[in-house]
Amino acid sequence: MSARPPPLDQSPEKAALRDRMRKLRAGVHALEAASAARAARDRFLAQIEVPQNAVVAAYSAFGDEIDPLPLLEALAAKGVALALPVVEAKAAPLVFRAWMQGAPLVPHRFGMAEPSRDAPAVVPDIVVAPLLAFDRQGYRLGYGGGYYDRTLAGLRKRGRVLAVGIGYAMQETPNVPRAPHDVPLDWIVTERAAFAPFAADARADHWLSWKGF
Repeated sequence: MSARPPPLDQSPEKAALRDRMRKLRAGVHALEAASAARAARDRFLAQIEVPQNAVVAAYSAFGDEIDPLPLLEALAAKGVALALPVVEAKAAPLVFRAWMQGAPLVPHRFGMAEPSRDAPAVVPDIVVAPLLAFDRQGYRLGYGGGYYDRTLAGLRKRGRVLAVGIGYAMQETPNVPRAPHDVPLDWIVTERAAFAPFAADARADHWLSWKGF
């Protein structure tokens, strides 16, 4: 399987944290992958209201990322529309394409699995994003490409979107190094808890009314 592209964000502090969290995450994933994915699903569903007419975009797990598939299966059973991201260009926002459980995925050149380019593009109401680290202020450390920061910034300019980071509890760190372009999350979900970060409480509390659900 191919490696992810090299990070565009070359901050030494972020690079060191990425290296440390990759090693820690790999150890937890090897022991708890299946049970943690189910527990994260249950935490999400218990704390985050998902209207039946919402579109929820998640991701196809890559490497030792926590797998959102149990969550997607549960949402699909409720009739919620699903989508997955597609990387269409370097340094561009992600495009989300409709996906149904069991639909085939195609490999991206960096190894991630994506919907076919024939699948219709959709605008999600909820984005579930992977991460390498997170803090209590809602900031996430990704892989350095900036895809989710660009994507969430663009979606928030167009309207309301709920951004949910999902990962293992051990990926929490006191302070994620941040830059002006880094976009905070509205919720963090792990196998142990689901919470609205301090910086996002007001946004998360009112997103349903803002969206008109």
